[in-house]
Amino acid sequence: MNPLIIRTFERSDIFAALQLWANAPGVRLGLSDTPDELAGFLERNAGLSRVATSDGALVGAVLAGHDGRRGTLYHLAVEAAHRRQGIGRKLVDAGLESLRIAGVPRITIHVFAHNQAGIDFWHSIGWTNRPDLSVIQFNFPQPLTL
Repeated sequence: MNPLIIRTFERSDIFAALQLWANAPGVRLGLSDTPDELAGFLERNAGLSRVATSDGALVGAVLAGHDGRRGTLYHLAVEAAHRRQGIGRKLVDAGLESLRIAGVPRITIHVFAHNQAGIDFWHSIGWTNRPDLSVIQFNFPQPLTL
């Protein structure tokens, strides 16, 4: 078995990451999770997102992006057979380091309220809830076409 490699998320990783996320409990893909939208995200946030590979196969992924003030990690997932080996933590650390180098001082995540395993993971690595905030969102009734 080849060693685990954490590297930059490349455009060529999109289809494997989509498959990983589609099968990951606690991750829900949305309208903006198309190959083209993800390619645009990776381009706008060049070099920030990370994947984990083992024996040449993608076994974990996390998206990282920012608006210049706040960063966000999205869709952290690790293949079921590779969980509980510290891969999720390594992906988070690599994503946070890329955002730190980019000069982003504050990072947030969104975890579904019913995803107790996800909440437990984030708490176990030192993240805390913000009880003073609520997530409020607007969705366009249909996808925008450009």
